[in-house]
Amino acid sequence: MKPTPLTLYAGLTALTLALGGCASGVKLDTPVPVESRATGGVGAAGSGSAGAGGAAGTAGSAGQSGVASVDLNKAGSAAANANLPRIVYFDYDSFVVKDEFRNVVDANSRMLGADRTRRMSLEGHTDERGGREYNLALGQKRAESVARAMTLLGAAENQLEAVSFGMERPAAPGHEESAWAMNRRVELNAK
Repeated sequence: MKPTPLTLYAGLTALTLALGGCASGVKLDTPVPVESRATGGVGAAGSGSAGAGGAAGTAGSAGQSGVASVDLNKAGSAAANANLPRIVYFDYDSFVVKDEFRNVVDANSRMLGADRTRRMSLEGHTDERGGREYNLALGQKRAESVARAMTLLGAAENQLEAVSFGMERPAAPGHEESAWAMNRRVELNAK
């Protein structure tokens, strides 16, 4: 049976509406921005801007970035590494690493930079809003943005694995903003 032009038109219209309903204002194929209040703007990681930690040479200085330097050569640094914060939270529909989590990224980057045999899995998560495919892509972008920031701060690319779980592993149950805010995250897990 041969489809009529009306049937083809109805099918294309339904497909267009279905795909249009999945659209979002966030572009997932752009360079990863890193928010920086110290420099007064947003820079793209890897673009040569100072957005990922102040000026490139001052990423560990307490004056410029607000992050105190860590001496990994001290005795007991392995115990200190076990107590490092391991979660970076994100705003709704965003994969920008916020300034308030720069210390988490910096401390874990330094730990990996000091021991090149260590590996870390960066697990991207989203809240329950949005479609499954979109949330998987957004979770991946979040994990990759943390990975890029960590490589700028001393970790090697081969030490990091960015994966996405989308909305499949919520940290907090519930259907309100407080739960959603806890679910929009990247978890840094040592392997």
